[in-house]
Amino acid sequence: MKSSPPWGRRGELRVPLRSRTPELGGGSMLGLPGLRLPPAGFLFLLPFLLLLPAAPAPHRASYKPVIVVHGLFDSSYSFRHLLEYINETHPGTVVTVLDLFDGRESLRPLWEQVQGFREAVAPIMAKAPQGVHLICYSQGGLICRALLSVMDEHNVDSFISLSSPQMGQYGDTDYLKWLFPTSMRSNLYRICYSPWGQEFSICNYWHDPHHDDLYLNASSFLALINGERDHPNATAWRKNFLRVGRLVLIGGPDDGVITPWQSSFFGFYDANETVLEMEEQLVYLRDSFGLKTLLTRGAIVRCPMAEISHTAWHSNRTLYETCIEPWLS
Repeated sequence: MKSSPPWGRRGELRVPLRSRTPELGGGSMLGLPGLRLPPAGFLFLLPFLLLLPAAPAPHRASYKPVIVVHGLFDSSYSFRHLLEYINETHPGTVVTVLDLFDGRESLRPLWEQVQGFREAVAPIMAKAPQGVHLICYSQGGLICRALLSVMDEHNVDSFISLSSPQMGQYGDTDYLKWLFPTSMRSNLYRICYSPWGQEFSICNYWHDPHHDDLYLNASSFLALINGERDHPNATAWRKNFLRVGRLVLIGGPDDGVITPWQSSFFGFYDANETVLEMEEQLVYLRDSFGLKTLLTRGAIVRCPMAEISHTAWHSNRTLYETCIEPWLS
């Protein structure tokens, strides 16, 4: 007689009856055929085995997506080390290093860049109902702060501002000398506070403490997101900014580019070039865009780090473990 195949009509595997009742040892058990009593030693150990705790179920952490925004003259390649660190410490995290406005394109006006980055981050946020993290480096930190202001339904949990001139820039750097070789910081306002100058991203956050009136009247970007100048969207932008779960500020005295370096922590020069800390700034005292409110609710983290130059912030492992990794939930 031809034997039937070991699978049924729908491809299910047929298990032989004998394999369902394995023999455990000698003797019958309750008179059931095919079953035998286990060895005596096993019966002796059985009560103790029952007392052992059950093995814990495997835990698979689910991390929020991370979005990275680069700085001036940068590209996504600059963040290969940061990407490696995140993959090592938080495996499975979806990390998107936005490849927009690279190289010289990063000199485009910041509002133009904000619009481009907004179109890129919106679908990422839409697919992450639990929220996302933003890591934004140097000039990118200002772009991200503007994004938090103009996006009504953003779901940013942690906004990590990595050595960013949040209160502006006032210093002679190699970038400025390359762009404006005949100008020094003392007279750069003549260029930056003109309609032509505001077409360069650097001039969008150039902040000359000796020409405050010109800054307030001419700045088409920083003075607006700081709430230092009245505009119809000020209330809405402040409300949007306060949707952020946490603001992590990172910078240090050996940066070499951000001037003053305390700008990374919302500190800046007064008219005498004495640095006033965040709590002494008018934008904080007036709570013009929500900075004081964030600090009051304990949502601001300051992480100063020495001996790190400006181009090393996104590749320093100690910095990552100390100031970034703890906030990537």
